[in-house]
Amino acid sequence: MEYRRLGRSGLKVSALSLGSWVTFGKQVEMEDAKTLLKTAYDAGVNFFDNAEGYEAGESEKIMGEAIKSLGLSRDTFAVSSKVFWGGEHKMQLGLSAKHVRDACDLALKRLQVEYLDLYYCHRPDIDTPIEETVRAMHNLVLQGKIIYWGTSEWSAQQITQAHAVAQAHGLTPPVMEQPQYNLLHRDKVESEFLPLYETYGLGTTTFSPLASGILTGKYNDGIPSDSRLNLPDYQWLKDLWTSEEGKQKLEKVRKLTGLSKELGISMPHLSLAWCLKNPHVSAVILGASRLSQLENNLKALDVVRQLTPEVMVKIEAIVDNKPGAPERFGQ
Repeated sequence: MEYRRLGRSGLKVSALSLGSWVTFGKQVEMEDAKTLLKTAYDAGVNFFDNAEGYEAGESEKIMGEAIKSLGLSRDTFAVSSKVFWGGEHKMQLGLSAKHVRDACDLALKRLQVEYLDLYYCHRPDIDTPIEETVRAMHNLVLQGKIIYWGTSEWSAQQITQAHAVAQAHGLTPPVMEQPQYNLLHRDKVESEFLPLYETYGLGTTTFSPLASGILTGKYNDGIPSDSRLNLPDYQWLKDLWTSEEGKQKLEKVRKLTGLSKELGISMPHLSLAWCLKNPHVSAVILGASRLSQLENNLKALDVVRQLTPEVMVKIEAIVDNKPGAPERFGQ
């Protein structure tokens, strides 16, 4: 396993990490969760990602019980949660000081840990002043309930505002962002956030490296019956990939699949290795509903060196979506 610094912080996280979105509590129950966690941990994975909004807290309960059952030493792994969407009761939403604190306490209880290593604002909240949220996160750091806090799917401007507030009031600034990043979705990580890596040492723990399975190539000839695209409550995801734009992207995936065959690399490995090539990516979060998926995806690190500059040029010619230079704020 390779370990990378979480941005400018001293924390090192495994380049490939394990997340639970869609899977834990939806496709994966306790015994399978234990198997997946142990397999990842034994392979060197030291970061497990979760959120209050994943299956209304059920995902955190399963992960917490699995970690406890496996007896993993607390100093050998990092675990995260995210606040915004609410948990079991959804009495509160957003990033108010109250919800940030209450959601943290509930996440600690569900995950059965005394502190969270990483705690994310799962989305920006236009109804709550950024200063209120930054101060709430700072207080959790002081209380020892969280170590690092960050954001997910925030804009560069919103992250910059959070840093300005933290600097002005002597508060703890955000350390990391969790954006979507894959061969078909690149703008934030490669363009919009570019100034933040140098200015603030922003770390990124990226999700959906396989674009919900599209970049595995398994949808090249239609949607399999056991796909997450056919899960209840995920019709929006199915609609996304059956739209005209989605069909155009699928055609690119078919061409990428052809290239992967020429190289003797599986399509999932090519997609994951491509993400890992980006030095601004602290961790690529894997999702898996089956042990075979996880075992296979963990081998992606072995093929990163095969993505030579010449191969990267060929990939770029197929996807044809390289972001331009970031725009300056206010223009």
